[in-house]
Amino acid sequence: MKQLPLRAQLYVYATTLAAAYIVASFCQWKLEHLWLFLLYLVAGSLASALRVSLPGITGTMSVNFIFALISVTELNLIEAIVVSCAGIVGQFLLRRKLWQPVQVTFNISSTALTTSLAYFVYHSSAIRAINSSLALLLTVTSAYLFLANTLSISGIIALSEKKTLWRVWRDNYSWTGSHYLVGAAIAAVLHAENQYLGWESTALTFPVIYLVYRSYALHLNRLAAAKDHAAELGDLHWRTIEALALAIDAKDETTHNHLLRVKVYATEIGKELKLNDNEMQALAAASLLHDIGKLAVPEHIISKPGKLTVEEFEKMKVHPVVGAEILARVRFPYPVVPIVRSHHEKWNGQGYPDGLQGEQIPLGARILAVVDCLDALASDRQYRRALPLEKAMEIVASESGRSFDPQIVQILQRRYVELEAMARATPESDEPALSTNVRFERGEAPAAGFEKSDNPGAPGDQIDFLVSINAARQEFQSLLKLTEELGHSIGLDEILSLVAARLKRTIPHDAIAIYVTENQTLVPRFVSGENSRYFSGLRIPSGQGLSGWVVENKAPIINGNPSVEASYLNGPAMSTNLRSALSVPLEARGEVFGALSLYSAAPDFFTKDHLRILLAICSKAGMALANAIQHQRVAKSAVTDDLTGLPNSRSLFVHLQLELARAARENSSVAVVVVDLDGFKKINDELGHLEGNRVLQRVGEGLRQICRGNDYVSRLGGDEFVLIISGMTRDHIAHKLVQMNEVIAHAVDGPLKLAASAGVATYPEDGQEVEALLDIADKRMYAEKNERHGLPPVHSDPEKSLVEAY
Repeated sequence: MKQLPLRAQLYVYATTLAAAYIVASFCQWKLEHLWLFLLYLVAGSLASALRVSLPGITGTMSVNFIFALISVTELNLIEAIVVSCAGIVGQFLLRRKLWQPVQVTFNISSTALTTSLAYFVYHSSAIRAINSSLALLLTVTSAYLFLANTLSISGIIALSEKKTLWRVWRDNYSWTGSHYLVGAAIAAVLHAENQYLGWESTALTFPVIYLVYRSYALHLNRLAAAKDHAAELGDLHWRTIEALALAIDAKDETTHNHLLRVKVYATEIGKELKLNDNEMQALAAASLLHDIGKLAVPEHIISKPGKLTVEEFEKMKVHPVVGAEILARVRFPYPVVPIVRSHHEKWNGQGYPDGLQGEQIPLGARILAVVDCLDALASDRQYRRALPLEKAMEIVASESGRSFDPQIVQILQRRYVELEAMARATPESDEPALSTNVRFERGEAPAAGFEKSDNPGAPGDQIDFLVSINAARQEFQSLLKLTEELGHSIGLDEILSLVAARLKRTIPHDAIAIYVTENQTLVPRFVSGENSRYFSGLRIPSGQGLSGWVVENKAPIINGNPSVEASYLNGPAMSTNLRSALSVPLEARGEVFGALSLYSAAPDFFTKDHLRILLAICSKAGMALANAIQHQRVAKSAVTDDLTGLPNSRSLFVHLQLELARAARENSSVAVVVVDLDGFKKINDELGHLEGNRVLQRVGEGLRQICRGNDYVSRLGGDEFVLIISGMTRDHIAHKLVQMNEVIAHAVDGPLKLAASAGVATYPEDGQEVEALLDIADKRMYAEKNERHGLPPVHSDPEKSLVEAY
């Protein structure tokens, strides 16, 4: 009962009390027609099995109503109520699922109430005074019983499922009126049989009742099949729309969430403006498809992090027209095409493509224009950072009456916080992303071969030829000097500093950042100048942000917007006063391994000459930087485990030797903990080695996080790890072991479990040599593992087991 809405609860209580009052006040508790009553009782109970499910709601219907109508004409009030309610009880007993007491109570009460009132209608002296013919009495009674039964059930369904009473009754019960009239005819036949042939002849009418049930079932099956077919067509229609939206996503990955959010905003505003069903369907489809015309716009224009040129913007402006032409071929049954074509029109007539103004613009396009602008301003784009929602709303409001319909802006101002919450709560699609970044080994070159391209960049300004000659001589000398200096440098930091110093004297800039690609992410390896903290925290996925775009496309960019990098800060957002950027890819041996970006506080500061000089310097420095990075990685891999990033066994022995020497000088203790993962083989066998590698990485990262700054964790090999803990008491070490077990237990998702066997050896109590301590810790670890042999992977008391191992 508590699960029902309050109004539904009150409805149940009212129905139950009304039925109880009528039964208590008007029923004479005696059987006047014993054998006829028993016959109707058994027949009505059996008829409850002849029921059908109603499509679209959680309800069923049986032919039991016929026996309720017959009982009203042939029996007294209490007998009629019992026959009717027996059918309801029979329906519940025949259900396979567990029924709730509130359902039984309501249905019996509702049936008793409607049967009682039908009895009063049939025996009404007012109706009999007008016309006492049996046909009229049964027609009026069956009509009343039809309305009372269907409206009563529709009411509780509407209140419970938050639907309108009229819609529930119209869609699911209104068509059953003809069956009640058939029931009236059957009741008339039975009444005549009882009068002239005796009550025993009633059984002859039962086949007719079965035929009524069969007509029910056939009609409902056809209705359900038609609804299922319509639902399948609707689902297919929307899946097609979503597939077209995915085509947009493949072209511009920043738009996917934008499209879903715009749909939420637009449809909610459409509801407030009371758009009809066709207009709402058109608005929802257009919200997802309004940018489909971008398929005709070159990708480098769509994903460009800097400002568009006049020519590039002209190319961008074709997308509403192309989108409308694409969608016109779909032949939507509602007006999607006009919305898509006009969603960049402006209220004052200054938009494109047709220069429509005011109410000449379709209402759906006016809605879409406003919400599209708001969400675009509040989202990260390649050419700028996202604005706070409040600031974005202020900008949209400032365009009311110029770019946007004032009425729609007013609604959005009033509801944008609520709509934003709804957009955030909308679940994203769990479909996998399109395979746009897959690389194939087959197909080495196109049939026509590859294009041979020259270095981009050419002098952009007309300047005095003497100045030009002097500048060229200085450039040559600078490059010659740089080449000579690079030849004497092998360290990465030294080369980075050298390139930065040379650029500072050659190209004016306020900040410099040199990025290197590591695991598909651009990481700054050298930063200098203004906002150095800003750039030091950047972690830019390849292909995103300004520098990521340069690396992905292997192309430079002039006067891009530095603030777009901020989306990839590893920390809270920071503001920057830099306004323009010059970025070029770093390349060696035909592969791009990073980007070099210069930043200036002046807008549009960099020229094509600056680009040409930077490309020349990077062409000289690229190989030296690539060699230095490779040398550094090789040196690091000699002492680092490739999978987990932890120190390897070679590094472990060196570190432990130094730690023991320090402990001897300071007269302190050192604990060596050898850890082996229990249950790891089962993870590899059942989930695969790739998942096993991920588990090892999570374990390594978890162990690193529980260590103090002076502790040390390394991977010894396989699924064995070693921790070196200095200067801690036995209790602290025991607590550390408990933390370690928790980390390992949470490293696996799903039903498989992972635990640890651990052995601890301490300096100086257990030994004073590296090999001795590791050997003792290893033996203690295997002793604990042998103790637990045959038990589940997770110990019933992991804390106790680890402490006992120590």
